[in-house]
Amino acid sequence: MRIGITLAVAASALALTSCNKATDSKVDSASIERQIRDLETQWGKDYDSKNAEALAGHYADDAAIANPGAPLAADTATRREAINGVVSDPALDIKFASDRIEVAGSGDLASSRGHYTMTFTDQATNKPKTESGNYLTVYRKQADGSWKAVEDFVTPGAAKTASK
Repeated sequence: MRIGITLAVAASALALTSCNKATDSKVDSASIERQIRDLETQWGKDYDSKNAEALAGHYADDAAIANPGAPLAADTATRREAINGVVSDPALDIKFASDRIEVAGSGDLASSRGHYTMTFTDQATNKPKTESGNYLTVYRKQADGSWKAVEDFVTPGAAKTASK
C-alpha cells in the first residue's frame, strides 16, 4: 500500500516537473507561485487558530491526505475526521514552509514541497512530542480561480530545505 501511495505521489510530481515552467505566455507562473505561498501562509494561521472548518476548506472535494501512521483520508468525511483529530490536540503546534513551488505549464496545477515541525501528544506516552519532516502538496486551480489541495502527503524524517 505504501509503495502504491509513493508511486502515485512520484507520478504527480513527475507530471508537474515535466512541465514545470509555464510555456503558455498567458500563464503567469510567478503570480501563481505567490498565490500558493499566500495560501500556505493562511493555512499556517488556520493551524495556529485550530480552525478545523478553514483547514478543511483548503482541500478539493476529491483530495487525499496522507499522514504518517494514519489511513489515507480520501473523502470529505475522513478528511474532516483527520483534521478534527489533529486540531483537538491541546499540544498541537505546526510550523511549515515551502522550499520549492512548481507551476505546470497549463497553469491549472502546482506543487509545493517543503518541511515542517509538529508538536503533538504522543499516544504512547501522553506527553508532547516534536517531529520534523517533509511534505508534498499538489494544488489544482478551481473553477472560481481559487487553488485547493488535491494531494497532501507528509513524511517524517530529517526535514530538508532545498533551494529551487
